[in-house]
Parts: sequence; C-alpha cells; structure tokens
Amino acid sequence: MFDLVRASLNEAARRALESFMETKGYEYQSEFARKYFGEGKAEGKAEAEGQARLVLKQVHLKFGALPEAVVERVRSASVEELDGFAERILVAGSIDDVLG
Repeated sequence: MFDLVRASLNEAARRALESFMETKGYEYQSEFARKYFGEGKAEGKAEAEGQARLVLKQVHLKFGALPEAVVERVRSASVEELDGFAERILVAGSIDDVLG
C-alpha cells in the first residue's frame, strides 16, 4: 500500500513522506506493516551478527587473540562498517588498519 501511495505523489510530497518515515521513533500504524518491518529488522540484525562473527574470525586468524575492545567494536559496527572491515582485512598490516 505504501508503495502505491508513494508512487502517486509528486516529488516534493514523496520526499516529505520519506523524510517523515525515516524519523527515529516512527511507529507503523498497521499490524501488517509492524509485522513485516519487525521481520525485516530481525533478519537484518541476524545478518549483521553473522557478518560480525565472520570478520572477528578473519581478524583472529590473521592477527591472533583479539582485545575485548576490538571484539566490541566489531559487534557494534553497522553493516556498512563490517563491509569495510571485510575488505580491509585482505590488505591490512594490523588490527588498526582493519578498523580504519
């Protein structure tokens, strides 16, 4: 439904709606939206946790035991940051190089 409404708006109204929807704290009004948003959020969290585990494993294999601060930094990273860590591990000379 959102997609249909969004597609029918002019550019200014579409930007305003998208801006409103991105505001932290917005709660979806329909049970349908809450259900599927919640499922997507859970899937995203699981994906990020899996990616963090992989990055931690790679860093550990390359550099040995990891300080707890590094473990926490990786576990709290966004998906975009984790992608960067995963790319930098290939050429990094130190843990600091991985974390950027």
